[in-house]
Amino acid sequence: MTFSRWIIEIDPWLETPYGRCVREWEQAQLDRIVADLFGFHALQVGWPAVQGLRANRMPHRWLLERSAAGEGTTGGPGSVLPLSTGVLPLSVLADFEALPFPSQSLDLVVLPHTLERAQDAHHTLREVERVLMPEGRVVVIGFNPASLLGLQHRAAPLLQRLGRGDTRLPVAGDLIGWRRLRDWIRLLGFEIEQGQFGCYRPPFASARLLDRSAWVEDTGARWWPVLGSVYVLQAVKRVRGMRLIGPAWKLRRQVGSASTVVAQRQSRDEPSPI
Repeated sequence: MTFSRWIIEIDPWLETPYGRCVREWEQAQLDRIVADLFGFHALQVGWPAVQGLRANRMPHRWLLERSAAGEGTTGGPGSVLPLSTGVLPLSVLADFEALPFPSQSLDLVVLPHTLERAQDAHHTLREVERVLMPEGRVVVIGFNPASLLGLQHRAAPLLQRLGRGDTRLPVAGDLIGWRRLRDWIRLLGFEIEQGQFGCYRPPFASARLLDRSAWVEDTGARWWPVLGSVYVLQAVKRVRGMRLIGPAWKLRRQVGSASTVVAQRQSRDEPSPI
């Protein structure tokens, strides 16, 4: 599946009953996580249907998106749009594997299903590590292959032959599991701070069946917590060997208050004490 087809098909999928459940859960998790993250520069990469930075209070926030036709409606190649008006731009030209930001310039990066549509997911994560400042945060959302939704995604070709419709998720490649993503995150020097699974209901196409199975959410979170349809992971960039240095005025005060030892030259005519 090409990236342009992914972008065209993701919005109709989000309007399905199960797609709305997924989007509501992800929006609630992002609002909860980013509300307490502080800094100056925040970036959301991909999927503007979920507003990952709307609850964040950083003064500079951007959305970076890959356009479907290879040309953006606003901005030039490799550009980003500020979220000053509170309205997310639909499409901005940029490459997920080459983020148009200097190294160590961002405090927060949100990746809502970005790795699943990237040409090279691991390289995209390396780019995120490059642009994040030390102690910067990354929040990743992905579909869980070890879930009923993931099982339906893998069985989509067979279900389509049986006349059950196309139930495959609108993703460009394979789903990235929790353990696989965790290993990638740790290899890049990140430390995982928190993670959570959600949307345990079966991926019914009927809104009535989804409403009747709402009780599965609490049961699944208690008895099979790692089998949710989607997950969210938050990690912090750690830099080994860093040492925080205090203000310079403290150092000057310590130097000025230290006792000074003055060596006096002994006169030749003065008798020796020995």
